[in-house]
Order: sequence, then structure tokens, then C-alpha cells
Amino acid sequence: MISNVVDVLRGRSSVKSSYVILAVAVFWVAVANFSFLSVLLQVYPLTFENAGFLVSVLVGFTALLVFGLALLCHRYTMKPITISLLIASAFAAYFMDSYHVIIDEQMVGNIFTTDTREAIDLLSPTMALYVVLIGLLPAWLVYRTKIHFQPFKREIVSNLKLVGLSLSVMVGMFFLFSPSYTSFFREHKEIRAYFNPGNFVYGTARFVGRWFEADTSVVYALGQDAAVREGDGHRELIIMVVGETARADRFSLNGYERETNPLLQQEDVISFTNFMSCGTLTAISVPCMFSIYRADEYSAAKVATRENALDVLTHAGVNVLWRDNNSSSKGVADRVPYQDYRAPTVNPVCDIECRDVGMLDGLQDYIDANPEGDILVVLHQMGNHGPAYYKRYPEEFEKFKPTCQTNELSDCTSEEIDNAYDNAILYTDYFLAQTIDLLKQNESEFETAMMYVSDHGESLGEFGLYLHGMPNFMAPTSQRQVPVILWLGESYHDADPEEIRARRDEQFTHDNVFHTLLGFMEIESAVYDPSMDIFQTRTEGLARPRPSSPSSSIAVSSPPIEDTLVE
Repeated sequence: MISNVVDVLRGRSSVKSSYVILAVAVFWVAVANFSFLSVLLQVYPLTFENAGFLVSVLVGFTALLVFGLALLCHRYTMKPITISLLIASAFAAYFMDSYHVIIDEQMVGNIFTTDTREAIDLLSPTMALYVVLIGLLPAWLVYRTKIHFQPFKREIVSNLKLVGLSLSVMVGMFFLFSPSYTSFFREHKEIRAYFNPGNFVYGTARFVGRWFEADTSVVYALGQDAAVREGDGHRELIIMVVGETARADRFSLNGYERETNPLLQQEDVISFTNFMSCGTLTAISVPCMFSIYRADEYSAAKVATRENALDVLTHAGVNVLWRDNNSSSKGVADRVPYQDYRAPTVNPVCDIECRDVGMLDGLQDYIDANPEGDILVVLHQMGNHGPAYYKRYPEEFEKFKPTCQTNELSDCTSEEIDNAYDNAILYTDYFLAQTIDLLKQNESEFETAMMYVSDHGESLGEFGLYLHGMPNFMAPTSQRQVPVILWLGESYHDADPEEIRARRDEQFTHDNVFHTLLGFMEIESAVYDPSMDIFQTRTEGLARPRPSSPSSSIAVSSPPIEDTLVE
């Protein structure tokens, strides 16, 4: 037996292509699907009654993989496809087993938008072991194996027989345990989302397919009628801070027992306690919150082909600036001035990484250089980006100890993870307080205000989940309930703080951000909907309402509201 294997690896003998397909499929089910099996056993415990069904699931999913490979793998595609999928499935297995994330369409999109710095934070010895043992080693074995292919027609017939056999097995398993499969497919689709490599193959196909829904090479204008409200004699200076991976329940302003907001506590801020994100990934939530589309209408293609709130403000003559200490604006700031603050050559506050507070450097010069028109500055934080929470704050902010000093969260206790995460929140508190101080220095010239909105939350081990990125339908509250904080300067007279404070516990979402920004800047436009403005108590009558709701006036198949192209 061993000598036969050696002969195969040395190229002295060959293996039928169907055997290679079957071996790879069995390997995936047996070795690369621990998360899938774990979730499956949680729903269908290993009992005498469930034993047959559980075996049928393993057999059925193996047949599904054989079915797919038999369709795709032929003389010239066998090795490229199996080797690529083996390596990719090893990465998927690592992240699912370590953080219990799901590699779906949203996560695939996040992978494509992740920068080098974020990717480095995810590297670990455990990842290397997964990639080598589950990915590179079997991929090398496939590469070394001499595969026997029959003449073209006979090979096609052989593959069709394999397709038919695997399909028969799947159908047979279904009919043998049809009551259980009815429940499995209708009520437990989250289990299937863990199946590797089917999950990321399907997610990748969906992600790519979405971009063919619309021509993303053009962008349609929005709100070209936008104008500052007639009679507004005061200039606005608004700073919007887009947070990263912050949980609402970790802010002491919202009742958290630890003092994570000692500086903001001294300011007259309003903290909203019931604010939900559009998604659980930066690549979705950031474009979504600035988009006129609501969460249930969102798609990457639609957002990419439509101007957003920043464009509408620009049409109204507002000076807009985006400063970024994160990976990017995810397309939001493509048409406004953009400054990257991730390098020491630009950001003066850098140690092991460049700090969010460095984005305030030189901001007063920018304000002074724009003597006319309102000003909106967006500051995109690195915030609490995981899993290396310990990197997200300077040493002097390590108040809660001991901390998790690695990106392998499974090596840390819950206390250590919580401490590192909370220290990062403490640093955000400092950053926001410094932002407020800058605004206070400009109150004699502007109506000043700050709005902080996090993109999404984070799982810190609850229910065995870490990080974020779960699909909305199954994401825990910790990944979707985000902190939102408002500070109004003494010079800002267009809102009643007490009326707003009375609404702090009401349900809001990222859907409200687009209209709240326009209301904040006192903008009149047909695209502004006062009923979606968080501060609607003072916006009544300021803007003409939209002729219909955003959901009804924005068609999926055609450009909404206006059809002007932005070159």
C-alpha cells in the first residue's frame, strides 16, 4: 500500500481522475469542516434517532462536492481548480474554527477590500499550521500525483456517470430522511453557511454576480437641487467620526459598569442607546450609512452607481473633507477631498501604528483655509479593529489589565480579551474629547457639532463567536448595536438638545444617517426626508418632503430620482 503511494508521488504510476475527485471531496468533509460538524451537532445531537440522518448529511455533502468537481474538473482544469480550492478552504477553515465567522458573500467582499495592515493583524502560527496541513500539503500531493485521463469522449462519459451517481446519492439521502431534511433546509440554513468549501465558492459567485447587476463604471447624480436653507446666516462646522468595531454596550455613557468614557462624561453629550447598524462589515455599513438606500435595499452595485450624502452636500456648496486612519472610505469619498492618515509621513502620532488622534493635526489650518461655506469633516477611525485589540491604543491607555497581547483570541481568557477591547474604547473616548476641544475653539465663527457613529459591533466570545461579519439574519446584537454620540456646541442653535435627549432610547438605524446629515447641515433637497432625520423635532418645514418614500422611489432596475451621469 505504502509502496503504491510512493510510486504515485514519484510519477511511476497514475490515478484515475474520478479517484482524485472522490479523495479531495472526502478530505474536505473529514478535515476542513470542523465548524460545520460542530454547528450540525448542536442542532442535531448525536443520538440513536439522529445517527442515520447525520451520516446521510456527511455522505450527501460529500456527493455534492463530487458532483461539483466532476462538472468542473477535466484534463486541463483538474489540478488548478483542486489546488486553488484546497488552499482557499484551509484559510476558510482557520477563520471559521478560530472565530466562528461565516465565509459568505459579505465576507468575500470584505476580503477584497482588506488592506495589507489589516491582513497582517490576522496572521498567526495557528493560521500557518492550517494552511500548511489542510491546504499546502494536500495541494502538493495533488500536484505530484500523475492523473490518468481517458480519451476526451470517454472522459466526458466517465464524468457524466460520476455526476449521475453523486446526484443519485444526494436524492437518495434526501428521500431516506425527508422529514429531517425538510427541517434542515427550511429552518436551519445557518448550518449550511458553515459548509466548506461550498460556502466561500457560493459567496464568491454571488459577490462577482452582484457587480453585473449594474454598470459600475458610471455614477448617477443625486440631490443636484440641494441648497443651504434660505435665511441660514450661520456657518456650520460639523465633524462626523465614523467609528470602527465599537459596541454600544461597552460605553459607560450607556450604562456599562466600567468607566470607559471618563472624558465624554464631562461633556454635555447625548448617547443613543438603541442604534442598529446596516451590516456587520465595514465594507457594507460605511457605504450604507452614507447612502440614500435603506438596509433592506442595499447592494454593493447599487451603492457604487449612486452618489451619496457627501455628494449631495457638495452640490449644496458645503466644503467636505474625508480623513482616514482605516483601510479606506469604501468608495464613499471617491468624489470629495480624501486624505490618508495611516503613514508617519502624514500622521504625527504614530508608534506601533498611526493613531486616530493624529487625524486632528492640521485640521485647524484646513478650517481657516475655507473662509466661505459650511464645513463637514469626516474622520474614519481605526478604532477597535480586531483581533489585535492591544494594538489599538497607546500604552498609557492600558487601564484594564491583564490584556490579550495576541491576535489569537483562543489563547486568551475572556477577561484579557475584554480588557484589551475596553482599553481601545477608552482611547476612542480620548479621541472624541480632543475632537470636541477643536470644535470649541471655533465656536465664535461657526455653529459647531460632532456626531460619532460606529460602523458595526463585535463579538467577544459570546456564544463562541469572535470578531464580526455574521449575516444580518443570524448576527447577534453585539455585532449590530452600535454607539452613536452627539455633541452640540453652545453656538449651535438649530436643535433643542433636550428634545433630542428625550429620543436617545428610541430605535434608530444607519438608515437615518443620510437624512440626519442633510438636516444637520440645514440642506433643502427633494432627496431629504425629514421623517428619517433623528432631529426631526426641529427640521419640520425646513425641507420639502420627498414625493415618495426612499424605498418606493428608488427602483432596483433603473437609476433612482435622477439619471444624470457623473463623469
